[in-house]
Amino acid sequence: MPQPDFDVVILTDSRYVNPSAPGGYVQNILTEDRIVKEALQNIGLKVDRKDWADPDFDWSSTKAVLFRTTWDYFNRFDEFKGWMENTSSRTHFINTEQLIRWNMDKHYLDDLSGSGVNVVPTRYLDSGNGLSIHQIHTITGWQDTVIKPTVGGAGRHTYRIHPKNMDTVAQKLEEVMLEEDFMLQPFQESVITSGEWSFVFFGETFSHAVLKKAKPGDFRVQDDFGGTVHAYSPKENEIEFARRALLACPELPAYARVDMVFNNSGELAVSELELIEPELWFRMKPEAANLLAEEVAKRIP
Repeated sequence: MPQPDFDVVILTDSRYVNPSAPGGYVQNILTEDRIVKEALQNIGLKVDRKDWADPDFDWSSTKAVLFRTTWDYFNRFDEFKGWMENTSSRTHFINTEQLIRWNMDKHYLDDLSGSGVNVVPTRYLDSGNGLSIHQIHTITGWQDTVIKPTVGGAGRHTYRIHPKNMDTVAQKLEEVMLEEDFMLQPFQESVITSGEWSFVFFGETFSHAVLKKAKPGDFRVQDDFGGTVHAYSPKENEIEFARRALLACPELPAYARVDMVFNNSGELAVSELELIEPELWFRMKPEAANLLAEEVAKRIP
């Protein structure tokens, strides 16, 4: 039986394979993927980088695939799920298929809460359940909220809702809410006053943390909306809180990003847990890629 050509293939999406004129945002992606590729090669692994949807690549030619910048999957969700079903029997996923499927849908926050991890309060609006945005606000009593899809990222269909704009947001989301599940959370004031923290782990090892801040007048911390990222030196209790969320996963991830805020009661709370394709800011700490490489090597069949 022929041996696979590669030990691991780094997964990206088509926009970032051979961009013609990469600007700052795309250049960051290329830099981060290069840092990861070099770290894997430095421990003797045969590495390539491919668009996850490349129709011409034989996925059985690599022992494993490493999800990194597959940032179009939530716009092609059915296609991505089909690709996973077809590919998972031909190569090994890092993180594993089980973790990726669990983490795809933000209903996982209920699982974390059930394991004793403090999360931002969340109510789910399943597609076509008949409840309107106005009705769910009446039920919860929340006046200032954030709504977003349970599957997605990069601020897609994400809105801050208050009484003055509720009619407008409800109209914008009326059709998409018939097709997608959404989640509603009370707006956490600390996102504006302090920001959101991201803690990066490889296996159980804490690597580094960053503080993400929204631009003035916005609440979205993603750089797509003008957010900025800053190095952060966390306190030990913050690291341990993030680690508790990590250990509540169905299995230990090779890589993970725990996003958290101070909730409206002043307590640490998980806002999201990113296990599929999180930005990990290797450009701010290139040596962290060595920790990822060690975890990947452990998991290659």
